[in-house]
This record gives sequence, structure tokens and C-alpha cells, in this order.
Amino acid sequence: MARQFCRWDPELKIIGLRFSNVMESADYARFASCEADPQSRRWNLWGYIDARDAAQAVRKALEASLKGADVFIIANADTVMTRPNAELMAEFYPDVAFTREVEPNETLLSIGKAKRLLGYEPRYGWRTASPS
Repeated sequence: MARQFCRWDPELKIIGLRFSNVMESADYARFASCEADPQSRRWNLWGYIDARDAAQAVRKALEASLKGADVFIIANADTVMTRPNAELMAEFYPDVAFTREVEPNETLLSIGKAKRLLGYEPRYGWRTASPS
């Protein structure tokens, strides 16, 4: 529908943001339990987004000079896991091949489009959070 509305009005901008499990810094304490049970987080490829970065994405989407309809995945740059992606994928998705090189804990959710078109850059995460 968004694409059709934008075809009718070429000046219209409709942006969809697909947030990956929004977390606040207080939630990071629970991430340790993911190591013991990685199955519990496989539903979103061990992704998350800090609420402050989610707010950044909303601001950038509102300020973007884009026209038309676009959808962006909004996730943190890393996963909730300390186990490497290659190990997790081999265990839980053995038939899925990587299409590019991925860092050991880099997000498996594609945030490249949001980085390119919105200027989105995650700044907050559990690895750098101050203990409460």
C-alpha cells in the first residue's frame, strides 16, 4: 500500500522501520542467560537494538530527504551472544550459507540499507554499557 500511495503522490515519503527486539540498558543483564540457551534468541538471529539507537533511527527517518516507500531493518551492530556467528549458524541453521564475510559477533540482520540511506549508525550496546 505504501508503494502504491507513493506512486500516486511522487512527493510522498513513507518509511517503515523494523526494530529488532528493543532493549534498554537495564535489560543487558539478561543477555548472559542467552549463552546458556542460544535457542531462546534464534528467532531473530540473536539481534537486538538499544532504545536510544531506535530513537536515532526514528529521527533519521523523519529527517531523511527520501521520496517514495522504503523499509529498513533497525538493529544493533552486534549480537547478544559471545559465541561466534559461524558456530551459532552451524548449530542452528546448518543449511544456510553466508553470502559475505561476517565478523564473529556482527549482527546477522542487514542494517546496511539504513546506514547508507538514513545515516543510521548504532552507538549503544551491551558490550560497552556501564554496569548498573
